[in-house]
Amino acid sequence: MGSNIYTDGAYFTNNPDWGKSDARWKAGIISHLLNKNKISPADIIETGCGSGRILENLSHEFPNANLTGYDISPQAIAMAAPLEKNNLHFYNKDIFTDQTIHTSLMLVIDVLEHVDDYYAFLENLKPKSEHFIFHIPLDLACRTVLKPHVLLQQRNAVGHIHYFSKEMVLWALNDKGYTVIDWEYTKPIIDTLAAGNFKRAVKKTLRNLSFSISPHLSAKLWGGYSMMLLAK
Repeated sequence: MGSNIYTDGAYFTNNPDWGKSDARWKAGIISHLLNKNKISPADIIETGCGSGRILENLSHEFPNANLTGYDISPQAIAMAAPLEKNNLHFYNKDIFTDQTIHTSLMLVIDVLEHVDDYYAFLENLKPKSEHFIFHIPLDLACRTVLKPHVLLQQRNAVGHIHYFSKEMVLWALNDKGYTVIDWEYTKPIIDTLAAGNFKRAVKKTLRNLSFSISPHLSAKLWGGYSMMLLAK
């Protein structure tokens, strides 16, 4: 599975929403981490911006910042383009094609699990920003190890080719010279919505109960959680 699925329309066919439905709550967590750590970026770049909705939401939280989204997918940029305004712009190109790009905050939201060589990606990205926010799914868990078809579903449906635990995320960032300032778990959106049916309601109850007792244990047992990290 290569990057062509993001340029030839295959990813868009499988994921026509391209992150619109959960952009607001992700932007909210990003704002929370920045405000908590007293960081007010003058400019924000998102690599792999998808539908552009995260940046659009952040443009209201940080009206004085210049926001720019990059994505290699023409379908994604076609979705994002109507959101453009004076301080918000989108470009259909690879962020690494321009060596002059530098920003005060780089967003890398649900990207690392898609790139072929995420160590090289992290190394090449490091000089481009003062601060970074990563959102990385924690697909590796007891449930997914015992039921590998769940990982295969993630691969086929949303293009995940790497699978992480909390420790693996922290190791990778440390290996590539990043310093994690703050982080928190994010719940899968299914845990925040109405249950829908009895089976889903039981699963949601068990997940939320275990998360309230021990977020770390819940993430290791169930999978489906992610990490939102602020780093430099």
